[in-house]
Amino acid sequence: MRLVSAAYAVCAGALACLPMGQVQAQESESAELAKKLANPVASLISVPFQYNWNSGYGDSDGTQNYINIQPVIPFSISENWNIISRTIVPVVWQDDVIPSEGKQSGFGNTLQSFFFSPKAPTRGGLIWGVGPAIQIPTATDNLGPSQWGLGITGVVLTQKHGWTAGMLANHVWSVNKNDQYGDASNTYVQPFLVYTTAEATSFGINTESTYDWEADTWSVPINMFVGQVVKLGKLPVQINGGVRYWAESPANGPEDWGARIQVTFLFPR
Repeated sequence: MRLVSAAYAVCAGALACLPMGQVQAQESESAELAKKLANPVASLISVPFQYNWNSGYGDSDGTQNYINIQPVIPFSISENWNIISRTIVPVVWQDDVIPSEGKQSGFGNTLQSFFFSPKAPTRGGLIWGVGPAIQIPTATDNLGPSQWGLGITGVVLTQKHGWTAGMLANHVWSVNKNDQYGDASNTYVQPFLVYTTAEATSFGINTESTYDWEADTWSVPINMFVGQVVKLGKLPVQINGGVRYWAESPANGPEDWGARIQVTFLFPR
């Protein structure tokens, strides 16, 4: 019988038959990637595909499914500054969400944000970014007010001992009023708290609240989720899943519980 050296890990799972030091290095790298994913302005190229499900719309208990395609691309513009491009393209299919309209499918409006962000945290450990937010009228089949919008966005956070705590916010005004949709003015606020373990597992909670100033209504979904960074071949990927509770929504809006599954492809430099 041949004994396996103690310097090698047990041959099981994605890290099978690697030297123990290499296993630890890969785990540390994965944990660092998970921490960067918790930071909206990290210098990390990522492409999330985020599936969402909501229900309880109106008297017909309508349902909505949508996938947000959200590429994040950082650009170095100087020795001390980055620009972080964040794009959200919603692909939507829904049933009985709009009264008497039945089913719709297509695209929602695209939100393009640019964050000017220092490469290093402040002396107090704060990480921040600020810049313009642009709504691009890509909505089809009545899946949103198909209008150009312009506004400002910002994020501030801190990361210590595995914890990430912060807030992302934006405000967007419509810049072309039309007869169908009128003016639009919306504030989005996303406070978030995430804990990342040494094994690259992330546990988080946030709200993605929107206040519509024209309609004087709040939408307040509370999201709870768990994510894990794994390797698909040599490509790191975070798989994330969780539930959503609608604490507040407009009349005929979603109610009770929803769900989210997200797969994020990572391209570390």
